[in-house]
Amino acid sequence: MIYPPAERQPVTDLLHGHAVPDPYRWLEDPASPRTRSWSAAQEDLWRAHAAALPGRDRWHARVAELCSAGTVTPPLWRGERRFFLRHEAGREHPVLYTAGPDGSEEALVDPGAIDPSGLTVLDRWQPDLTGRLLAYQLSRGGDERSELRVMEVGTRRTVDGPIDRCRYAPVAWLPDGKAFFYVRDRRVCLHRLGTPAADDVVVCAEERSYGLGSSHDGRWLTVSAPAGAGNDVWLADLAASPPERPGLRVVQEGADAVTVPAVGRDGRLYLLTTLDAPTGWLCVADPADPGPEGWRELVGPDPEAVISDFAVLDGPGRPVLLVGRTRHAISEIGVHDPATGERVGGVPLPGLGTAGRMSARPEGGCEVWFSYTDGVTPGSVHRYDARTGRTSLWAAAPGAVDAPELESRQIVYASADGTPVRMVVLARPGTGPRPAILYGYGGFGIPLTPSYSAYILPWVEAGGVFALAQVRGGGEEGAAWHRDGMLERKQNSIDDFTAAAERLITDGWTTAGMLAACGESNGGLLAGAAITQRPELFAAAACSAPLLDMVRYELSGLGPSWRGEYGSAEDPGQLAHLLGYSPYHRVREGVDYPATLLASFGGDSRVDPMHARKMCAALQHATSGDRPVLLRHEEGVGHGARAAGRAAWLAADLLAFLAAHTGLEAPPPGQ
Repeated sequence: MIYPPAERQPVTDLLHGHAVPDPYRWLEDPASPRTRSWSAAQEDLWRAHAAALPGRDRWHARVAELCSAGTVTPPLWRGERRFFLRHEAGREHPVLYTAGPDGSEEALVDPGAIDPSGLTVLDRWQPDLTGRLLAYQLSRGGDERSELRVMEVGTRRTVDGPIDRCRYAPVAWLPDGKAFFYVRDRRVCLHRLGTPAADDVVVCAEERSYGLGSSHDGRWLTVSAPAGAGNDVWLADLAASPPERPGLRVVQEGADAVTVPAVGRDGRLYLLTTLDAPTGWLCVADPADPGPEGWRELVGPDPEAVISDFAVLDGPGRPVLLVGRTRHAISEIGVHDPATGERVGGVPLPGLGTAGRMSARPEGGCEVWFSYTDGVTPGSVHRYDARTGRTSLWAAAPGAVDAPELESRQIVYASADGTPVRMVVLARPGTGPRPAILYGYGGFGIPLTPSYSAYILPWVEAGGVFALAQVRGGGEEGAAWHRDGMLERKQNSIDDFTAAAERLITDGWTTAGMLAACGESNGGLLAGAAITQRPELFAAAACSAPLLDMVRYELSGLGPSWRGEYGSAEDPGQLAHLLGYSPYHRVREGVDYPATLLASFGGDSRVDPMHARKMCAALQHATSGDRPVLLRHEEGVGHGARAAGRAAWLAADLLAFLAAHTGLEAPPPGQ
């Protein structure tokens, strides 16, 4: 394949004694004429290759068909009014609905009606404590730089905003519904309705990725911010201090632990924390004395299950405490005595899958709602009633689909250092090596849990194997699992991933000539590192919105906020670790690299598309084989949510590319 020419310039940085070459530095500037010309030529190359991919239209048709299942979210209650999202077939985006006591539903925010082009996305929303007002945020073109508005729910009238620079800003309403705390430009601010945003009081001025929360009655404000492998947390009693100067008391600071606080209706401060317990435990404390020295264990840690959520319900005779956990990435919900923490039962779940966060009525009640999904079950909403001890389907996915039958196996294998790692393998019944995709993420403590995927199912249905490696850096096994795959230990994630590839080959699931590496964002970094360290293990790779230049990642996008996860090139010791695995810097001339598709997005304000451009140029120059290295760039979308039609084409292109270069035939028409 003849690639567009890309000049290799003699650019070398001397960093802490390391000579770091960067021959494609010029590709960091998307607006330069050279970059634009090179990118246009790469787009022409990709389009020509994509048009010749066998069965591309059939992959798209099946992905679109499986996507038609849609989604629905659990209700968020405000009195007798509930709010929820539903994404139906034929719509490009989910719609926010509300329903009153009579159950009649009304659409509140429909991005498709606001912008028929499909480029506008509803990023976040939060009703006030009465359900009379709704704060909601919209962004356009994938950049996630939301504008916040306030709607009067009864009239659909906009009563405040827009307020710009509110990327996924959390909102905590004051009880009177006349003001709210929110995050703008990475600072916590107080906004009073009807006043200019320029006049908002800055409550927390240090720029950080803040989270906000409030108690059911709005009295207690919680503020949190990531710090290293943990977070800092503060609590304010708004009844004892003015909202312009909330008396924030330290709940936790400077600890290598993640703590999530909430003040319950019983007046106790509940704390889900990994402090001194990597899999987490539930503590209680007096809100007037919220520091760790006053915490008391309520539900202790389980060494094999990560605590994730809790809810307190009004039981049939006395309150009931529900505690959600994931045991090796499979969800379970225990029923506990809220006074002693003793487990007294369990909540029946529909299967061995993933239960989402529990949603209960703020004013109390005997019911809780949660989402559920697994490999073949589209996301649905279930309700548990503490009076009967039963779980029932409350809202099914809005569309009906015929999902294929498959077998799921969890395999435990040894990584390079002997650490046991788990991998879920999905396949149709059968034996013998088959084309396979190995997918991973391994970062930020985020677990890979079972879920319905219109991307996975077509591959398995066509006879392929899809494996999800639950590598270190993720949250499948708790905080220690995360710490063992971050900063100077990031190589563990890569070793876990390549060991998974070796196990798939050894066990006869696939061969190196039929195996593809795949990942998105941090997972794109994982896949990129795998193919540059062990190219002989893979026939193909797909890296979507990937981080690949780990020396300069912190100079663009949200890179500065990820130093706690990856480290910084400004630190001599951390630079050495970053250079050790940075995919862009590991590319070597004369290596037969796998067929590689790099996907980037013009509106991506998290991961700069320059990572994909520079890696593409480096691989095209270096590879000694005839397997293609291609760049699929898409304008008008970003890192997160996008129109359903665009998402289906992206998935279809990735599947068609990987299938063509691992030997999997596309699903037959009409399957």
